[in-house]
Order: sequence, then structure tokens, then C-alpha cells
Amino acid sequence: MAERISKIYQSQRVGDAYTEIKHPSGLTILLYPKEHCSTAYTMFGTRYGSIDNCFQRSDEPAPESVPEGIAHYLEHKLFESEDGDAFDRFAKTGASANAFTSFESTCYLFSCTDNLYESLEILLDFVQSPYFTEETVRKEQGIIGQEIKMYDDDPQWRVMFNYLKAMYHSHPIQQDIAGTVESIAQITPELLYRCYNTFYNLGNMVLSLAGSFDQDKVLEVCDRMLKRSDPVTVTRVFPPEPDSVVKPKVEERLSVALPLFQFGFKEPDASKPRGEKDVAAVEVLLETLASEASPLFRDLLERGLVNESSFAYEYFEGSGYATVIFSGESKDPEQAARAILEEAMRFRKEGIPEEAFQRSKRALYGEIVSSLNSTGNISNGLANMALKGRELFAYIDALAGLRLEDCQQSLDRIFQEERSVLSVIRPL
Repeated sequence: MAERISKIYQSQRVGDAYTEIKHPSGLTILLYPKEHCSTAYTMFGTRYGSIDNCFQRSDEPAPESVPEGIAHYLEHKLFESEDGDAFDRFAKTGASANAFTSFESTCYLFSCTDNLYESLEILLDFVQSPYFTEETVRKEQGIIGQEIKMYDDDPQWRVMFNYLKAMYHSHPIQQDIAGTVESIAQITPELLYRCYNTFYNLGNMVLSLAGSFDQDKVLEVCDRMLKRSDPVTVTRVFPPEPDSVVKPKVEERLSVALPLFQFGFKEPDASKPRGEKDVAAVEVLLETLASEASPLFRDLLERGLVNESSFAYEYFEGSGYATVIFSGESKDPEQAARAILEEAMRFRKEGIPEEAFQRSKRALYGEIVSSLNSTGNISNGLANMALKGRELFAYIDALAGLRLEDCQQSLDRIFQEERSVLSVIRPL
């Protein structure tokens, strides 16, 4: 077997280091030692999410389209094998296992206090051992169909997807992660194997591990378990997406006590890649604009336009899409949205206050550094950054070095009223 290629990332700021290993199988392995932690946390992820319904393999001449929901379907099916369920195998080692499918990735994970190497062997085995038959695929269609119908009645889920459908004309970010009852009915074992062999290529995957471990033992398990992948790459293919929104407002009525809302702005030129500094600038901007220490939040609270427990904000971005979102419960969603817009326009006109910017930057920096005491946060952060082509310590450095003008540029670029959307769920 060819040699492994190692690179050590060190951070003088946080006093930690981790190792990136390019395994001969094609897999990227990220090992972050935390000797004082009693729990080890491992994540095995692939760059394959719900938006990947049209793709082109590097060894084929044309793109291919597949039904919505296959990435999520695969996540469900991989836990099954001819020999039983992977959860039963983890139960014997005492590990707590789970998995999730997002818009851009699918990840399998476990945490444990003992039997790390045995649990790692189970993880690498079942994710690399697909087993699909006509009978098991049909059975899963009923299970996932019920899950889809359940989310159709979930107000939090509906307010989000109504928002995305009002904002995006053609990007698949507007489609439900699980697909539709109609789309999953088209899924066959052949389609599952096709997508598995395309996206579960180890060159498209990342393994991250944080906690107390012996690196040589981890690599021994990897050398023994990993199956070499063909050097095939895959390109996501998206339809053109204009900078405009579909419509500025969308409403629905469901069983809620108070109206729910999501209000936000569509970022232009979202097809351009965003680096660590770009993300840090928007996250500090949002903290400055809407954190609990901000005048905006106090104003919304005093006027009864939001409640403290539900108000939130985030930078929701990925391949071909990016938006800043404010959300919560409100007796008057339109007034809450207007207040957010007016404060953003005031910041654009008068400039972001220096003191508030510095406070927000320190708060976010402190938050991410303190999160490095959790093996779960570390392993998640390493894998998610790597799957998006970013690096954890580079993000921390970008955050620490951020300037006020970086946030001001993000504010001027993103916060444009004509690219705003308000999604509301009102009581029946």
C-alpha cells in the first residue's frame, strides 16, 4: 500500500494541534487529540446531501439527474446489512451512534468512553458495505413516506421551506431533504447503488476523531478496513439561479399558539465560493446586529415583537446558496421584520458601531475557543469545515483578524430590501 501523507495543523491562539492524513484509499482522516476528555467522538462523512440531485462524474461524458431524497434514503439503508442492524453492533461496544443528512452532506457518527477501536471498525465496515434489495427498498419507502408526512405538519419545518421556496427560483435548496412521497417512490436498488458508488467514494469523504486515542491504533484499523476507491471526482450541477427572490412574502396557517416567522436576505453571487474570512465577517455582523446585547433585540423585546426563548439568527450558506435568517415567534411578524430591516439600514447609513463590533468579535471568538473543550464540537467542526473545503484553525485566525470594514462590506452587499423574504405561519 502507498504511504500515508500527514500534515500537522497547530494553533498558537488556542494551544491545540491536530493531524490531517491523506490515506492511500483516498480518505482524508483528521485526528484531534484531547487527552483530558473521557469521551471520544468520531464522524465519517461524505459530500453528499439533498441538493445533489444532478451531478456529473469525472469518468462520464454528461450530467445525470436522480429523484429527490436519495441521499437521505441511503443514510437510512446503510445501517442495514445481511448480518443485521449496525445499531445492534454498536450496542455491544457501548457506543452511542447516530447519522444525519443535511442539504450538503451525510454523516455517520458515534461517541464512546470505551472500546473506541472496535466501534471504529463497525463504523468503517457498515458505511462501506451497502446492502439493498427490492424488498428492503419497498419497506423503507413506507417508513420515509410517513416521516415526510409528519414534517409536512411541523410548523418550524414549514416556515423554513416556505421561506426557501419564496427565495430560490431553481436551486434545489428549496426541496425537502427527505424528498416527496412521489420522488421516493421512484427509488430502486439500482439507483441507490449508483448514487452510493458515486458519492461514497473515499476521495469524497472525511473521517474525524477527537478525544483520547492512540494514533497508531486508529491508523491500523483504517489500514485494515478502508477499501481503496477509484480516482473519480463528482461535480454538483445546478440550474442558473438569479439574485432576485421569487416573492417577498409567503403565509400558511397551521396549529400554532403564536405566529412563527423567518425573515432574511438573499446574498447575491452565491455561486462564488466563500472562505473562512467571508463566513466570519457575516457571523460577526449578525452578532453585532441582533445579539442579546444589541439595541435591536432589546427594542424587539420591549415592544413584544419577539420572545427571548425563540428569537434566533444564522448565516445559512453552502454550494450555490447563501442567506441571513432571523426567526422566532411574534405577535406581529411584519413589524418584527420591519424593525430588523430598519436597524440594518441604519447600520448601512451610519456605519457599524466600533464598540459593538469588537464586543461581538470577542464573544464569538470566546464561544468557538470554549467549544474546543468538547470532543463532539471538535469532531463536528473538523468534518463540516473539511467537507466545505475550509479549515478550523484558519477560521479562528480569520475571526481574530477580522476588521470592521469586512463586516461593513458584507452588510452593504447582503442587506438589500428588494432581496428580502418574510415567511409566516399563523394560527388556524
